[in-house]
Amino acid sequence: MDRRRPRTRRAAVACSEPCASPSTWTAAGASVDPATAAMPSHFYLGGAVFHPGERALQEQAGVDRAGWGSAGVGTDIPLVAAQFLTQQRLVVIAAADDTGAVWATALSGPPGFTRARDEHTILVNRLPKPPLEGLFDHERDIGMIAIEPARRRRMRINGLAHVDGTNLVVNTNQVYANCPKYIQTRTPHDVDRSSSVDSVVHVDPVSAGGINMSNTLSDAQQRWVNTADTFFVGTRADQLGADASHRGGNPGFTVASASRITWPEYVGNGMFMTLGNLLLNPRSGLLFLDWQTGAALHVTGHAHIDDSPSRSAAVPGAERLVDLTVDRVVQVEGVLPQPWTFGEYFRHNPRVAQPTELARTRQ
Repeated sequence: MDRRRPRTRRAAVACSEPCASPSTWTAAGASVDPATAAMPSHFYLGGAVFHPGERALQEQAGVDRAGWGSAGVGTDIPLVAAQFLTQQRLVVIAAADDTGAVWATALSGPPGFTRARDEHTILVNRLPKPPLEGLFDHERDIGMIAIEPARRRRMRINGLAHVDGTNLVVNTNQVYANCPKYIQTRTPHDVDRSSSVDSVVHVDPVSAGGINMSNTLSDAQQRWVNTADTFFVGTRADQLGADASHRGGNPGFTVASASRITWPEYVGNGMFMTLGNLLLNPRSGLLFLDWQTGAALHVTGHAHIDDSPSRSAAVPGAERLVDLTVDRVVQVEGVLPQPWTFGEYFRHNPRVAQPTELARTRQ
C-alpha cells in the first residue's frame, strides 16, 4: 500500500544566514515561500497532514505563520537540490525499529553515493549497519539529512525507504533546506581514490573494531558527549513520519551522565519539526560522531522537553532544555571511512555554561 502523502508542487528555497527561511532553495524560475501559503481551517495544507505537535509549540512560542512547518514543505526535489546531493559525502538517517525505539546513524561514501533518481526518489548506495541494519528490508518511515559541514549547507528529506539490492531507496514526502546555524566547518580527507561509486570497495564498518552495546553511557562515552560540538537527533511520530536533524554548539553544550543526556534548544527557524515529534512521541535517537576515528555513538531513549524558565535561564542562548533518559547505547567503530578535519566554530554559537551553571539545570 502506498502511504506517501499526496504530491504538492511547492518548490523548496535556499536559506541565508542567519535564518530567513528554513526551506529556501534558490533555483531557476519562481520560488514559493511556505510562509505565504494560506492555511485551511482544518488539518491539511496542500494535501499534507498538519502536525499538531509543531503547532502546539508554535502557539506557545508566539509563532503565527500560516503553513510554517512540515505541512508547508514540498515533496519535490528541485534540480539545485539534486545537484547538491550528488556532491555530498555524508548523510544521517533516522528510523524506529520494530520495538518503537528510534535510532539515528550515518552513511558515508564518495561524491555520487547519494543521488536523486527522479524528483521524488533518492538512491543511497550504502546500507545501514547496527543499530539500523536490516530494518529497511521492509518499507518504513525515514528521516534523512545530507550535510556539507565545509560550506555549512544541509538538506533534509523525510519519507519512506526500503532496500533494493545495494541501494537504500527513499521516496520523498518532505524536501527542504536549512540555514547554516550552529554548523562547525569540517572537511573530509580524500581517501576514496576513485570518483566512481560502483568501483569503490565497500568496507564493513563493524570489521574496523566491532560493536559495543550497553544500557548506560560509560565514562569514556560521557566524555565524548560532554566535549561534542555536533550531534544529530532522530524522531518519529505515528502517521506523521520520521525526521533527522542537526544540533551544534561549542564543546560542552551537551551534558551527559551514565543515564541521561541534556542539551539546549537554541533559537531556530520556528518550525519545531524535531520538538513537535517529541511532543507526540518522546522516543528519540541521538548520534555522536568521532570525526577523527570514524566511530559512531548511537543512543536511544525517551526525551522530555523542559520549558522551565529557571533551567533555561542558566544556559546561555537556551530557549528550553531537552533531557534524554538513556535506554540503550550502541557504539560502532569505523562508520566514517575517512577522518574529517575541523575548520572553525559557527560564529554565533552561544557561550557554553560553566559547570556551576550546568549543575543548577540538573534535576
